Amino acid sequence: MALTPTEATAPSPSASLSPETLLEMYWTMLLARRVDERSWVMHRQGKIAFHISGMGHEACQVGAAFAINRGVDYVHPYYRDLALVLALGVTPRDFMISLFGKEGEYSSGGRQMPSHWSSKQFNILSSSSPVATQVPQAAGLAFAIKYKWENGLVDPADETQPRLALTCLGEGSTSQGEWHEGMNWAGVHDLPFICLVQNNIYAISVPIDQQMAINNVADRAPAYGVYGVVVDGNDVLAVYDVVKAAAERAYRGEGATLVEAKTYRVTPHSSDDDDRSYRPREEVEEWKHKDPIQRFARMLMARGVLTAEKQAEYEARARQIVDEAQRDAEQLPFPAEESAFRGVYAE
Repeated sequence: MALTPTEATAPSPSASLSPETLLEMYWTMLLARRVDERSWVMHRQGKIAFHISGMGHEACQVGAAFAINRGVDYVHPYYRDLALVLALGVTPRDFMISLFGKEGEYSSGGRQMPSHWSSKQFNILSSSSPVATQVPQAAGLAFAIKYKWENGLVDPADETQPRLALTCLGEGSTSQGEWHEGMNWAGVHDLPFICLVQNNIYAISVPIDQQMAINNVADRAPAYGVYGVVVDGNDVLAVYDVVKAAAERAYRGEGATLVEAKTYRVTPHSSDDDDRSYRPREEVEEWKHKDPIQRFARMLMARGVLTAEKQAEYEARARQIVDEAQRDAEQLPFPAEESAFRGVYAE
Protein backbone atom coordinates (compact mmCIF):
# COMPACT_ATOMS: atom_id res chain seq x y z
CA MET A 1 0.00 0.00 0.00
CA ALA A 2 1.18 3.53 -0.74
CA LEU A 3 2.15 6.06 1.88
CA THR A 4 -0.45 8.63 2.81
CA PRO A 5 0.34 12.21 1.73
CA THR A 6 1.14 13.12 5.35
CA GLU A 7 3.52 10.17 5.75
CA ALA A 8 5.21 10.88 2.43
CA THR A 9 6.05 14.50 3.29
CA ALA A 10 6.67 14.22 7.04
CA PRO A 11 10.27 14.09 8.33
CA SER A 12 11.54 10.68 9.40
CA PRO A 13 10.65 9.91 13.03
CA SER A 14 14.28 9.01 13.73
CA ALA A 15 15.34 12.57 12.87
CA SER A 16 13.95 13.71 16.23
CA LEU A 17 15.73 11.09 18.33
CA SER A 18 18.03 12.61 20.93
CA PRO A 19 21.75 11.77 21.08
CA GLU A 20 21.04 9.97 24.36
CA THR A 21 18.44 7.73 22.72
CA LEU A 22 20.71 7.01 19.76
CA LEU A 23 23.47 5.96 22.13
CA GLU A 24 21.06 3.79 24.09
CA MET A 25 20.07 2.05 20.86
CA TYR A 26 23.72 1.47 19.98
CA TRP A 27 24.49 0.20 23.48
CA THR A 28 21.58 -2.26 23.36
CA MET A 29 22.72 -3.63 20.00
CA LEU A 30 26.30 -3.97 21.22
CA LEU A 31 25.32 -5.64 24.48
CA ALA A 32 23.09 -8.11 22.64
CA ARG A 33 25.97 -9.02 20.32
CA ARG A 34 28.40 -9.60 23.19
CA VAL A 35 25.88 -11.72 25.10
CA ASP A 36 25.21 -13.67 21.91
CA GLU A 37 28.89 -14.25 21.19
CA ARG A 38 29.56 -15.46 24.72
CA SER A 39 26.60 -17.84 24.51
CA TRP A 40 27.99 -19.33 21.31
CA VAL A 41 31.39 -19.81 22.94
CA MET A 42 29.85 -21.44 26.02
CA HIS A 43 28.09 -23.94 23.81
CA ARG A 44 31.32 -24.81 22.04
CA GLN A 45 32.93 -25.29 25.46
CA GLY A 46 30.21 -27.76 26.42
CA LYS A 47 28.87 -25.54 29.20
CA ILE A 48 25.35 -25.19 27.77
CA ALA A 49 23.27 -27.54 25.65
CA PHE A 50 21.81 -25.21 23.03
CA HIS A 51 21.92 -21.69 21.67
CA ILE A 52 20.15 -19.99 18.80
CA SER A 53 21.81 -16.78 17.71
CA GLY A 54 20.45 -13.42 16.64
CA MET A 55 23.76 -12.03 15.39
CA GLY A 56 23.07 -9.80 12.41
CA HIS A 57 19.46 -9.16 13.46
CA GLU A 58 20.20 -6.51 16.08
CA ALA A 59 19.10 -3.54 13.94
CA CYS A 60 15.74 -5.15 13.11
CA GLN A 61 15.00 -5.85 16.73
CA VAL A 62 16.31 -2.77 18.49
CA GLY A 63 14.79 -0.44 15.91
CA ALA A 64 11.40 -2.09 16.42
CA ALA A 65 11.64 -2.13 20.22
CA PHE A 66 12.42 1.59 20.46
CA ALA A 67 9.54 2.43 18.10
CA ILE A 68 6.78 1.07 20.36
CA ASN A 69 5.83 1.82 23.95
CA ARG A 70 8.38 -0.53 25.50
CA GLY A 71 7.17 -2.54 28.45
CA VAL A 72 3.58 -1.48 27.85
CA ASP A 73 2.65 -2.64 24.35
CA TYR A 74 2.52 -6.42 24.04
CA VAL A 75 5.33 -8.25 22.27
CA HIS A 76 5.24 -11.88 21.11
CA PRO A 77 8.84 -12.57 20.04
CA TYR A 78 10.38 -15.51 18.26
CA TYR A 79 13.44 -17.51 19.19
CA ARG A 80 16.02 -15.24 17.50
CA ASP A 81 14.89 -12.07 19.31
CA LEU A 82 17.65 -11.67 21.91
CA ALA A 83 18.29 -8.00 21.13
CA LEU A 84 14.56 -7.28 21.14
CA VAL A 85 13.93 -8.72 24.60
CA LEU A 86 17.05 -7.05 26.03
CA ALA A 87 15.68 -3.76 24.71
CA LEU A 88 12.39 -4.50 26.48
CA GLY A 89 14.02 -5.10 29.85
CA VAL A 90 15.21 -8.71 30.07
CA THR A 91 18.78 -8.70 31.43
CA PRO A 92 21.87 -10.61 30.29
CA ARG A 93 21.81 -12.35 33.67
CA ASP A 94 18.22 -13.45 33.06
CA PHE A 95 19.23 -14.92 29.72
CA MET A 96 22.33 -16.65 31.07
CA ILE A 97 20.27 -18.34 33.77
CA SER A 98 17.92 -19.55 31.02
CA LEU A 99 20.85 -20.98 29.05
CA PHE A 100 22.01 -22.95 32.09
CA GLY A 101 18.48 -23.82 33.25
CA LYS A 102 19.27 -22.75 36.79
CA GLU A 103 17.16 -21.96 39.84
CA GLY A 104 15.23 -18.69 39.54
CA GLU A 105 15.04 -18.72 35.73
CA TYR A 106 12.93 -15.66 34.95
CA SER A 107 10.57 -16.86 32.22
CA SER A 108 9.35 -20.32 33.20
CA GLY A 109 11.32 -21.52 36.19
CA GLY A 110 13.57 -23.45 33.84
CA ARG A 111 10.76 -25.36 32.13
CA GLN A 112 11.13 -23.69 28.75
CA MET A 113 14.05 -23.87 26.35
CA PRO A 114 16.28 -20.79 26.33
CA SER A 115 15.08 -18.11 23.89
CA HIS A 116 11.45 -18.98 24.60
CA TRP A 117 11.00 -15.57 26.10
CA SER A 118 8.35 -14.69 28.64
CA SER A 119 7.94 -11.80 31.06
CA LYS A 120 4.71 -10.59 32.61
CA GLN A 121 6.58 -7.53 33.88
CA PHE A 122 7.49 -6.41 30.37
CA ASN A 123 4.39 -7.74 28.55
CA ILE A 124 6.41 -10.38 26.68
CA LEU A 125 4.41 -13.47 25.76
CA SER A 126 5.89 -16.95 25.86
CA SER A 127 6.38 -18.83 22.61
CA SER A 128 6.97 -22.45 21.70
CA SER A 129 9.13 -24.32 19.20
CA PRO A 130 6.59 -24.72 16.34
CA VAL A 131 7.12 -21.67 14.16
CA ALA A 132 4.39 -19.14 13.29
CA THR A 133 2.06 -20.23 16.11
CA GLN A 134 2.70 -16.85 17.76
CA VAL A 135 1.08 -14.96 14.87
CA PRO A 136 -2.60 -15.88 15.43
CA GLN A 137 -2.01 -15.61 19.17
CA ALA A 138 -0.63 -12.09 18.81
CA ALA A 139 -3.40 -11.15 16.40
CA GLY A 140 -5.94 -12.43 18.93
CA LEU A 141 -4.30 -10.32 21.57
CA ALA A 142 -4.54 -7.29 19.27
CA PHE A 143 -8.25 -8.06 18.88
CA ALA A 144 -8.63 -8.01 22.68
CA ILE A 145 -6.79 -4.68 22.86
CA LYS A 146 -9.07 -3.15 20.24
CA TYR A 147 -12.18 -4.56 21.93
CA LYS A 148 -11.25 -3.06 25.29
CA TRP A 149 -10.48 0.36 23.83
CA GLU A 150 -13.60 0.50 21.65
CA ASN A 151 -15.89 -0.61 24.47
CA GLY A 152 -14.62 1.79 27.10
CA LEU A 153 -12.99 -0.90 29.22
CA VAL A 154 -9.77 1.09 29.63
CA ASP A 155 -9.08 4.64 30.71
CA PRO A 156 -7.74 6.55 27.67
CA ALA A 157 -5.60 8.63 30.01
CA ASP A 158 -3.94 5.54 31.49
CA GLU A 159 -0.50 5.34 29.85
CA THR A 160 0.08 1.85 31.24
CA GLN A 161 -2.55 0.36 28.92
CA PRO A 162 -1.16 -1.53 25.89
CA ARG A 163 -2.34 -0.19 22.54
CA LEU A 164 -0.84 -2.68 20.08
CA ALA A 165 0.64 -6.16 19.74
CA LEU A 166 3.94 -6.76 17.94
CA THR A 167 5.09 -10.19 16.83
CA CYS A 168 8.20 -11.36 14.99
CA LEU A 169 9.20 -14.32 12.84
CA GLY A 170 11.53 -15.33 10.03
CA GLU A 171 10.55 -15.41 6.38
CA GLY A 172 10.45 -19.21 6.35
CA SER A 173 7.65 -19.13 8.92
CA THR A 174 5.46 -17.23 6.48
CA SER A 175 5.02 -20.54 4.62
CA GLN A 176 3.12 -21.87 7.62
CA GLY A 177 -0.68 -21.79 7.63
CA GLU A 178 -0.85 -20.08 11.01
CA TRP A 179 0.85 -17.01 9.60
CA HIS A 180 -1.76 -16.59 6.86
CA GLU A 181 -4.61 -17.13 9.32
CA GLY A 182 -3.21 -14.53 11.71
CA MET A 183 -2.62 -11.96 8.96
CA ASN A 184 -6.10 -12.51 7.55
CA TRP A 185 -7.62 -12.00 11.01
CA ALA A 186 -5.61 -8.79 11.46
CA GLY A 187 -6.83 -7.45 8.13
CA VAL A 188 -10.48 -8.38 8.57
CA HIS A 189 -10.68 -6.65 11.94
CA ASP A 190 -8.32 -3.69 11.34
CA LEU A 191 -6.29 -4.70 14.35
CA PRO A 192 -3.60 -2.69 16.19
CA PHE A 193 -1.07 -5.29 15.11
CA ILE A 194 2.48 -5.26 13.71
CA CYS A 195 4.02 -8.35 12.17
CA LEU A 196 7.79 -7.97 11.80
CA VAL A 197 9.27 -10.52 9.38
CA GLN A 198 13.03 -10.67 9.78
CA ASN A 199 13.98 -11.99 6.36
CA ASN A 200 17.47 -13.50 6.66
CA ILE A 201 17.26 -15.39 3.35
CA TYR A 202 17.39 -18.92 4.78
CA ALA A 203 14.69 -20.97 6.52
CA ILE A 204 17.29 -23.12 8.26
CA SER A 205 18.88 -24.54 5.07
CA VAL A 206 16.15 -23.63 2.57
CA PRO A 207 16.86 -20.44 0.55
CA ILE A 208 14.13 -17.90 0.00
CA ASP A 209 13.59 -18.74 -3.68
CA GLN A 210 12.44 -22.18 -2.59
CA GLN A 211 10.14 -20.70 0.04
CA MET A 212 8.07 -18.34 -2.10
CA ALA A 213 7.55 -17.32 -5.71
CA ILE A 214 7.48 -13.55 -5.07
CA ASN A 215 10.25 -11.07 -4.35
CA ASN A 216 9.04 -9.82 -0.98
CA VAL A 217 6.98 -11.21 1.87
CA ALA A 218 5.43 -7.75 2.21
CA ASP A 219 4.00 -8.08 -1.31
CA ARG A 220 1.32 -10.28 0.26
CA ALA A 221 0.03 -7.48 2.50
CA PRO A 222 -2.68 -6.15 0.10
CA ALA A 223 -4.19 -9.63 -0.10
CA TYR A 224 -4.91 -9.41 3.62
CA GLY A 225 -5.99 -5.79 3.53
CA VAL A 226 -3.08 -4.58 5.65
CA TYR A 227 -0.29 -2.08 5.09
CA GLY A 228 2.96 -3.63 3.85
CA VAL A 229 6.48 -2.21 3.79
CA VAL A 230 9.98 -3.49 3.01
CA VAL A 231 12.93 -2.02 4.92
CA ASP A 232 16.69 -2.48 5.11
CA GLY A 233 16.91 -4.62 8.22
CA ASN A 234 20.57 -3.72 8.78
CA ASP A 235 19.73 -0.03 9.18
CA VAL A 236 18.43 0.44 12.72
CA LEU A 237 17.04 3.93 12.06
CA ALA A 238 15.22 2.83 8.91
CA VAL A 239 13.60 0.03 10.89
CA TYR A 240 12.71 2.47 13.64
CA ASP A 241 11.05 4.77 11.13
CA VAL A 242 8.80 2.15 9.54
CA VAL A 243 7.83 0.51 12.84
CA LYS A 244 7.19 3.90 14.43
CA ALA A 245 4.85 4.76 11.55
CA ALA A 246 3.17 1.36 11.94
CA ALA A 247 2.72 1.95 15.67
CA GLU A 248 1.18 5.36 15.10
CA ARG A 249 -1.25 3.88 12.57
CA ALA A 250 -2.18 1.19 15.11
CA TYR A 251 -2.67 3.79 17.85
CA ARG A 252 -4.95 5.80 15.54
CA GLY A 253 -7.09 2.75 14.80
CA GLU A 254 -5.90 2.45 11.17
CA GLY A 255 -5.17 -1.26 11.26
CA ALA A 256 -2.30 -3.70 10.96
CA THR A 257 1.11 -3.47 9.29
CA LEU A 258 3.33 -6.15 7.79
CA VAL A 259 6.98 -5.06 8.02
CA GLU A 260 9.60 -7.06 6.15
CA ALA A 261 13.14 -6.29 7.33
CA LYS A 262 15.77 -7.65 4.96
CA THR A 263 18.77 -8.91 6.91
CA TYR A 264 21.11 -11.89 7.28
CA ARG A 265 22.18 -14.26 10.02
CA VAL A 266 25.93 -14.65 10.06
CA THR A 267 25.84 -17.76 12.27
CA PRO A 268 24.34 -21.17 11.53
CA HIS A 269 20.63 -21.51 12.21
CA SER A 270 21.38 -22.82 15.70
CA SER A 271 24.22 -24.41 17.61
CA ASP A 272 23.12 -27.77 16.15
CA ASP A 273 23.31 -26.63 12.51
CA ASP A 274 26.20 -26.82 10.05
CA ASP A 275 25.55 -24.04 7.55
CA ARG A 276 28.54 -25.06 5.41
CA SER A 277 26.29 -27.64 3.81
CA TYR A 278 23.98 -25.10 2.19
CA ARG A 279 25.67 -21.70 1.79
CA PRO A 280 29.13 -20.64 0.61
CA ARG A 281 31.65 -19.07 2.99
CA GLU A 282 32.10 -16.17 0.57
CA GLU A 283 28.47 -15.18 1.03
CA VAL A 284 28.74 -15.20 4.81
CA GLU A 285 31.94 -13.14 4.74
CA GLU A 286 30.34 -10.62 2.38
CA TRP A 287 27.46 -10.09 4.80
CA LYS A 288 29.81 -9.72 7.75
CA HIS A 289 31.03 -6.52 6.07
CA LYS A 290 27.42 -5.24 6.24
CA ASP A 291 27.28 -5.68 10.00
CA PRO A 292 24.46 -3.52 11.44
CA ILE A 293 26.36 -2.59 14.61
CA GLN A 294 29.47 -1.41 12.79
CA ARG A 295 27.25 0.45 10.33
CA PHE A 296 25.41 2.26 13.11
CA ALA A 297 28.68 3.07 14.88
CA ARG A 298 30.06 4.70 11.73
CA MET A 299 26.89 6.74 11.35
CA LEU A 300 26.97 7.93 14.96
CA MET A 301 30.66 8.81 14.74
CA ALA A 302 30.06 10.80 11.57
CA ARG A 303 27.37 12.73 13.44
CA GLY A 304 29.62 13.30 16.43
CA VAL A 305 27.30 11.35 18.72
CA LEU A 306 29.69 8.44 19.35
CA THR A 307 33.41 8.77 19.99
CA ALA A 308 36.17 6.18 20.03
CA GLU A 309 36.50 6.72 23.78
CA LYS A 310 32.79 6.13 24.38
CA GLN A 311 32.88 3.06 22.17
CA ALA A 312 35.77 1.60 24.17
CA GLU A 313 33.91 2.39 27.40
CA TYR A 314 30.85 0.51 26.10
CA GLU A 315 32.97 -2.48 25.12
CA ALA A 316 34.53 -2.67 28.58
CA ARG A 317 31.16 -2.29 30.26
CA ALA A 318 29.59 -4.97 28.07
CA ARG A 319 32.43 -7.38 28.84
CA GLN A 320 31.99 -6.81 32.57
CA ILE A 321 28.22 -7.33 32.40
CA VAL A 322 28.57 -10.53 30.37
CA ASP A 323 31.30 -11.87 32.67
CA GLU A 324 29.18 -11.22 35.75
CA ALA A 325 26.06 -12.70 34.17
CA GLN A 326 27.87 -15.89 33.24
CA ARG A 327 29.51 -16.19 36.66
CA ASP A 328 26.21 -15.69 38.49
CA ALA A 329 24.42 -18.24 36.32
CA GLU A 330 27.14 -20.84 36.74
CA GLN A 331 27.12 -20.46 40.53
CA LEU A 332 23.37 -20.86 40.95
CA PRO A 333 21.97 -24.32 41.81
CA PHE A 334 19.73 -26.29 39.49
CA PRO A 335 16.02 -26.37 40.44
CA ALA A 336 15.02 -29.08 42.87
CA GLU A 337 13.74 -32.21 41.14
CA GLU A 338 10.31 -31.98 42.79
CA SER A 339 9.81 -28.53 41.26
CA ALA A 340 9.26 -30.24 37.89
CA PHE A 341 5.78 -31.20 39.10
CA ARG A 342 4.79 -27.70 40.16
CA GLY A 343 2.61 -25.56 37.94
CA VAL A 344 1.32 -28.58 36.04
CA TYR A 345 -1.90 -29.17 37.96
CA ALA A 346 -3.88 -26.87 40.22
CA GLU A 347 -2.60 -26.96 43.77
